Amino acid sequence: MNFEYIIQYYKVPAAFGRDVIVGKRKGSITEDMGNYIGVIFHDDEKRIIFPCHPTSEVQYLDTFTDMFNFVKSRSAQRYEDYLHADSSLTFAEWLGIKKKK
Repeated sequence: MNFEYIIQYYKVPAAFGRDVIVGKRKGSITEDMGNYIGVIFHDDEKRIIFPCHPTSEVQYLDTFTDMFNFVKSRSAQRYEDYLHADSSLTFAEWLGIKKKK
């Protein structure tokens, strides 16, 4: 999580835990996603990481959030793992849930 490419190419102060405002939503940067910053929005109860373009409606704040206390629920982590798995399965199939007949 060094954000080196994003910092050099887009000339923005991206850093793990830095608070941002994207559009009108406040969040914190949690992941370097290559050309994008991964943001968890503070009003999102599921704590899903959203990919955001580093310069598209992003305002970088001088504050940081302690991300280690910003824990996701177990179910939200499972769903995020499913999204990152890039599987052709449905979420239920990925979890191993069988349909009732």
